[in-house]
Amino acid sequence: MGIATEIAEDWEAALAALDWQVEAGVDEPIVDAPINRYEMPTAAPRPVASGAVPSAEVPTRVEADPVAVARQVAGQAQTLEALRAAIAAFDLCELKKGARNTVFADGNPKARVLILGEAPGADEDREGRPFVGRAGQLLDRMFGAIGLSRTSPDAEAALYITNVMPWRPPGNRDPEPAEIAMMRPFVERHIALVDPAVIVVMGNTPLDALTGKRGILRARGSWSQALGKPLLPMTHPAYLLRTPAAKREAWADLLSLQARLR
Repeated sequence: MGIATEIAEDWEAALAALDWQVEAGVDEPIVDAPINRYEMPTAAPRPVASGAVPSAEVPTRVEADPVAVARQVAGQAQTLEALRAAIAAFDLCELKKGARNTVFADGNPKARVLILGEAPGADEDREGRPFVGRAGQLLDRMFGAIGLSRTSPDAEAALYITNVMPWRPPGNRDPEPAEIAMMRPFVERHIALVDPAVIVVMGNTPLDALTGKRGILRARGSWSQALGKPLLPMTHPAYLLRTPAAKREAWADLLSLQARLR
């Protein structure tokens, strides 16, 4: 009688344990080899009728083209706020996963001059605004010397500042070509919505994004065209902090910009 009672209790306990595991989602017993739950299942071949030519197999998963997706969602943005929301919701760039903030823009959107930088640094990532660290402070002094400011309410004396990349690359590394390519549609739409009179690109990344070329030290100071707008390449303020002797050339570029605006 005692043995029968123990067997019944063990059976009840085993049944209760099995019910609990089913509730938890366990649907297979322990097997000899581990199962990779992330592995894509291989589709079983469909039977082919005698004499028929088998067709090409359809892939089980189609990866989204980030550039095509960016082009579609950027094109749908009719205002700067809509574009800001579209960029914040764009999840196909890996840089977003390691960033604190999406850095969109700063300054007066009615400004005649749009400054396009490279990517946020640590200070910009923390504050959520472009060019707020040491390089940004130098930028403010540089453009202030020719009467332009990001805080000016007057469009004639204002600046509008943004970056190619809205998220900080790890370790402040240069953005990769694929990252630049997927954000280019957002940059082009951003410029179209602001519609500045002049674009100033600061560094290799924005030069690449708008012209497909690199070599900012060769290009700086030479006016060209991009997106139907006058384009002036300049060295990045961070470069000027590392290479003070280059400030003479940067001052010449600023005077060229001032003359163009007049």
